[in-house]
Amino acid sequence: MDFSKKWRFRLIRTFFGLTDKYSEALYEQIFVMKHFGGWSFTEIYNLPIGLRNWFCERMRKQFEDEKKEMEKANKKRR
Repeated sequence: MDFSKKWRFRLIRTFFGLTDKYSEALYEQIFVMKHFGGWSFTEIYNLPIGLRNWFCERMRKQFEDEKKEMEKANKKRR
């Protein structure tokens, strides 16, 4: 029986592993937390999902608050 590459994985993944969209979102979270938060890849990857989402959401809120404060300070200078 020939198991050449063209016959492997003919079915679309439905429930095994992570979807491409989820994987991309996960790697985006890892990048942001690593780049801006100083976390290691292992720390982020091993965080429980809910806690990782909370940290990402909190970082987003922090960046928005800082942006507003910078805009406010720039308006006062003018």
